[in-house]
Amino acid sequence: MDTVLQNLGSIPCPHGDRCTESGCLFQHSWNKKPAAPASAKHDGPDADDNPRKRRKLSTEPTQSTASATAEPSKPNPDPVTAKKPVSPPPLGRKPTVLSVQSAPSVAPATPATKPAAISSPTNPTPEKSAEKKVPIRKAQASRKVETLNPRMLKGVAAATFEFRFKALTMLHEQFARLNKEMEKAAGKDAESKTLVLTPQELIWLSLDLEEKIAMDKPSIYNNVIKNRIMGYKKMTPKQWKAERLAEIKKEEERKAAATQASSKKQALLGPPKEINTGLTPQEEISFLPHLLTSITELAQHGYVPKPPSEEEIKKAREGVEAAMGWETCDRCTKRFQVFPGRREEDGALTSGGPCTYHWGRLIYPERNPTSTVQQERTYRCCKQLAGDSTGCTSCSTHVFTVKSPARLATIVPFMETPENPSVPKDRAVCFDCEMCYTVNGLELVRLTAVNWPDGKELLDILIRPMGEILDLNSRFSGVWPEDLINAEPWKPVAPPSLDPADPVIDTDASSMPPTTTKNPPEPGQRKKMQIVPSLAVARDLLFSLISPTTPLIGHGLENDLNAMRICHPTLIDTVLLFPHKKALPYRHGLKMLMEWNLNKAIQVEPDADSVDGTAQGGKLLGHDSAEDARAAGDLVRFKIQYRWARMKREGWTLKDGEFVPPKDPKGKKSESAGGKLTEVRKTRDGTEEGELVEV
Repeated sequence: MDTVLQNLGSIPCPHGDRCTESGCLFQHSWNKKPAAPASAKHDGPDADDNPRKRRKLSTEPTQSTASATAEPSKPNPDPVTAKKPVSPPPLGRKPTVLSVQSAPSVAPATPATKPAAISSPTNPTPEKSAEKKVPIRKAQASRKVETLNPRMLKGVAAATFEFRFKALTMLHEQFARLNKEMEKAAGKDAESKTLVLTPQELIWLSLDLEEKIAMDKPSIYNNVIKNRIMGYKKMTPKQWKAERLAEIKKEEERKAAATQASSKKQALLGPPKEINTGLTPQEEISFLPHLLTSITELAQHGYVPKPPSEEEIKKAREGVEAAMGWETCDRCTKRFQVFPGRREEDGALTSGGPCTYHWGRLIYPERNPTSTVQQERTYRCCKQLAGDSTGCTSCSTHVFTVKSPARLATIVPFMETPENPSVPKDRAVCFDCEMCYTVNGLELVRLTAVNWPDGKELLDILIRPMGEILDLNSRFSGVWPEDLINAEPWKPVAPPSLDPADPVIDTDASSMPPTTTKNPPEPGQRKKMQIVPSLAVARDLLFSLISPTTPLIGHGLENDLNAMRICHPTLIDTVLLFPHKKALPYRHGLKMLMEWNLNKAIQVEPDADSVDGTAQGGKLLGHDSAEDARAAGDLVRFKIQYRWARMKREGWTLKDGEFVPPKDPKGKKSESAGGKLTEVRKTRDGTEEGELVEV
């Protein structure tokens, strides 16, 4: 009805100007609007292409909008025929994009009037205004930006939201006042200027203090927060400066302690436990058959007891070709494509852009014995709650890993350990591998082998990967770009007692094999490594040190053996020697096992809170494969200590270097073909360190 009444305004009044009716709905000379100019008609190509009902960018009236509103007021409007078919607005167009650039680039019908009709706004665009961020100090760049709003608390709230918000606002006002007064009083004092906080840091400080009071003393929260506010009201800028200096000193002490994390961790763990097996090194090696772990039934957990067949390798190769390089990122789980040999268009190795991820695992914070509130899991790397962000670390490419033995064999085939008569029969080797990400997945980049039980180095080399490197994974591998650049080609070092023409390996059991290190590094300096050209060369070097009967000791040996493409029958894996109570695939980490059993700290990082891995100018070194190999050997000796003590209580004796079982054993025993005792083991819950027992 309103529309019909409005249309009467374009019809001349029958009485004309003689009309005396008040509020007449018809058109009169005194309310007649001037006709719009012909150039303002929407008959150009611009009008037909632009989306309809577009919102104005500015509140100022323009020539085109004024003429558009005046056009319906003509007494006899001429019918306008569209020159182009009118189409609906383009799909996906954002309604906030209202600038001239969003219209199709078609030449306007009246170029003299169009530029004047639509003008660019004087206000800054949303994109430019979004660039003005609150300044954040570099030391706290990893924290997310927050507003002055009380944080949500788990469990029963200490007070109502209104009271907490009011108290938080008053607390922030006092912090801002003291900070401003200190800034004014600073003048040319450089020390005082460094203590001035940014607006975001003032918000963080207020939120942290309010949350701490609400969590620690919820029953007396009201009184405590009031007293703190009154205390800051009475505080002078000089006292505020002293408090800031005390907080900075406390933070510096925390970071200094983090740089000496090894000694600090050792102080928390207590003195290291001494390992005293009561056996000689040769007797300890003779005891190893009692600790051997069989992997014949562990193929589902990554162990490869025998090389894949040709049919399995062929099927895996066909699957790789059908996938056309599409993989799942091992860090952020996104799908991306790999281009071995680089993509021809732009030389890229992967698609999908950069990868943002958390390098640390989700952990539960230390529980307060007096608190009944269930705390949420946080990332070990950045202390952020699960789900707060997509990641704290960024890498230029996505990475992936290959688990299938058949697919691994398509790159480098598996080999069983060959016979080697030159290897001493009373030798055991601890070894550890470090891997990096390439276009082929995880590839071996460092190999370390040490003698057991004395821990002397046998082999420590770098390996040049076959595929293009995506990420060296230096935080965990311990291999940095400068290590590969400065590495020298591998050369064998013969013992002084040997003739240079003789083989490198000595057949005498009492002599040690040659080491690859000519000059050990000075304390605080990185070791200068030697490098071999391929995985096959590194594998041959390891084969020169072992035979099928040589015990290989390590932690998580399925990863190291698969990276080396080796099938070895004689293994002692500390993952299986110290099993998790939930059994595989759950497992204890090597670092945790060393802390629990031997009170030793390994794999110590300079500062776990630092995202870039630096603290006080110290660079994160990453894991040391030699340290991990020796740690696995120490755990084996620790197991021998307790296992031999229990066996002696059961009646076992040692005669001429051989372990003799009791005459009347309680459990069943079977003699293997080689005359050595074969134990049938199972895991018992409740035994110390997940001890393996005989049945």
